[in-house]
Amino acid sequence: MINRNIYKTLINWRNEKNRRPLLIRGARQIGKTFIVNVFGNNEFKSLITLNFERNPEYKDIFTTYNPVEILEKITLFTGKMAKQGETLIFLDEIQECPKAIMALRYFYEEMPDLHIVGAGSLLEFTLKAEDFRMPVGRVQYLYMFPLSFGEFMNALGEKTLYKHILHLPDLTKLPESLHDKLTEYIRKYFIIGGMPAVVNEYIQTHDILKCQKIQYSIIDTYTDDFAKYARQSKFRYLKKVFSAVSSMVGQKFIYAKVDKSIKSRDLKEAIELLETAGVIYRVKRTSGAGLPLEAGVKENFYKMIFLDVGLIHAINGIYSETIKEKDLTAIFKGAVAEQYAGQEIIASQNHYIRPELYYWAREAKNSNAEIDYLIEKNEKIVPIEIKSGSSGRMKSMKMFLETYEIDKGIKISQSQYKNEANIISLPFYGIESFLIN
Repeated sequence: MINRNIYKTLINWRNEKNRRPLLIRGARQIGKTFIVNVFGNNEFKSLITLNFERNPEYKDIFTTYNPVEILEKITLFTGKMAKQGETLIFLDEIQECPKAIMALRYFYEEMPDLHIVGAGSLLEFTLKAEDFRMPVGRVQYLYMFPLSFGEFMNALGEKTLYKHILHLPDLTKLPESLHDKLTEYIRKYFIIGGMPAVVNEYIQTHDILKCQKIQYSIIDTYTDDFAKYARQSKFRYLKKVFSAVSSMVGQKFIYAKVDKSIKSRDLKEAIELLETAGVIYRVKRTSGAGLPLEAGVKENFYKMIFLDVGLIHAINGIYSETIKEKDLTAIFKGAVAEQYAGQEIIASQNHYIRPELYYWAREAKNSNAEIDYLIEKNEKIVPIEIKSGSSGRMKSMKMFLETYEIDKGIKISQSQYKNEANIISLPFYGIESFLIN
């Protein structure tokens, strides 16, 4: 079984006194249904699952918003009785029954001791629908993503090694042999990625070709979904952006690079739809002048990253490049390393808050500068660059540190950990350790 870090968050939610019904949000096939079923079976005396896609008749349960009547209907439909404090009710594919989402507010107000979790592959589109009235303040959101590198390590049986590198001081005295071993695990993660079905296939068979087939299947599933949230005339725009983002990671997103014949407003709409589906993430350009980072955002300037680093390999066909390339920062012109770093930053953020990514850039004649990511840590701005070679080549980083009088910057590469005057050199496998400590 693949253990997920979000499981601890679910246990904390179960134990909260002023608990609200939970909606788990995230892209298709990242393991939402699996983790809720494990959680329900392990942590409760009983689990009642209502899958509205598989059993459309369950929608008839929610012709009322009265919690007592709803529970009576659940018993009649399933033959199971829900008990407050003992039962987890799981409303799967809840986007198929918007009235079930609306009913959550009444459970919060009238039956606060009943544990209810909802999830769905295209839930975001129901929540954004113009005619949908969200029970604001009565529902708790939880955001979920593909497996992080640490979860990948755990899944492959390297729990002890993963626990060791989570302790930041231990990175300073890591033997070179372990550093090389971890670097090869990073390479492997780049190729396999964090989609649970792919990771599970690798654990069972260690057959990369079978893993690739599952990645292709997931990509087909995403493209098949386009018809569910876009009119036929918009379908080709979604396919264009979907393909473009996977090949333009780390670059300033320019509509003309996607297709000069398509109007920018149509491409913008496609980007927003794919963001809503959780397939892509916008990396916003910010001034970096102060916190919060969102306050300095320039709306029309952004980069993008994809959902999963392994899927990028499948879409672009770069498996062999990653296997052969000695410098991990150089794979696919640096896009793979930047994608990985973005995923790690997202995975380390608070699960209860929608993830946000930022970068900094200065565009001037003969003097362009860019920092790959800016994060907030301990109420300070921390610039992050993915770079090979020595810190002496980091002109953009030094410019940023001097301009905004910031003490430390982070350089991520496949070199070992090193804490210099104003730059911490982090190995790829040390990102999570830095972010959570």
